[in-house]
Formats: sequence, structure tokens, C-alpha cells
Amino acid sequence: QVQLVDTGGGLVQAGGSLRLSCAASGRTFSTYTVGWFRQAPGKEREFVATISRSSGTTAYADSVKGRFTISRDNAKTFVFLQMNSLRPEDTAVYYCAARAGVSTSNNYRNYDYWGQGTQVTVSS
Repeated sequence: QVQLVDTGGGLVQAGGSLRLSCAASGRTFSTYTVGWFRQAPGKEREFVATISRSSGTTAYADSVKGRFTISRDNAKTFVFLQMNSLRPEDTAVYYCAARAGVSTSNNYRNYDYWGQGTQVTVSS
């Protein structure tokens, strides 16, 4: 069992940066693949980024590629999402999620554990 807590959201102007953190409890967190997803009002939850348990594989949505970076520190059971050059369309609630297994996935249905979400608002 893994419990996730998302932090780091806030209000930022367009072009600014934020760093989201996902803190995990559980001794086996290093064996989980982790993803970040986001959901804006009235829209479906969408994939943002994912990282394999070894940090050897990462993947990003086209809309954030080159601006966002996902990383993890298994020793401290954290996963981070560095978000640069933020745009108003990045405004959403951001969630980290974990799934057991080796392969990454951009499908939120494949993730078993979820954080509570953290609000990111980008003003124009």
C-alpha cells in the first residue's frame, strides 16, 4: 500500500515556474512507476508525465514537453514535477499517481494510488 501527498501548487504568472512534490509513504515506493496527471474544470483527467521506478524511462505529454521535468528520489520517497514557462492553459488540479510494475503508462486508469491533488493556477 502506498499513500501519496501532493504539494507545491499555487498561483503564478504566465512564464513563471512551480515545483510540485509528491511525498510517498511505504517502504516499497521505489518499486512503483509514478505519473503526474491534471484535471481542469469540466475536462477529463489528462496525462502530464511519467517516470519508471528506476528513473530510466520518462515520458511527457506533447503539451508540456520541453517545459516540464519529472524526477524522483527513491531514497527519500519523493517524486517531483518541475514546471517552467507556465501558460494559462496549464491551470488545473495536478495529481501524482503510482502503479506497481515496471512499465510506464499515460492512461490514468492504470494507476492504483492517487494523491489528493494540488491546485495550479497560471494567470495571463
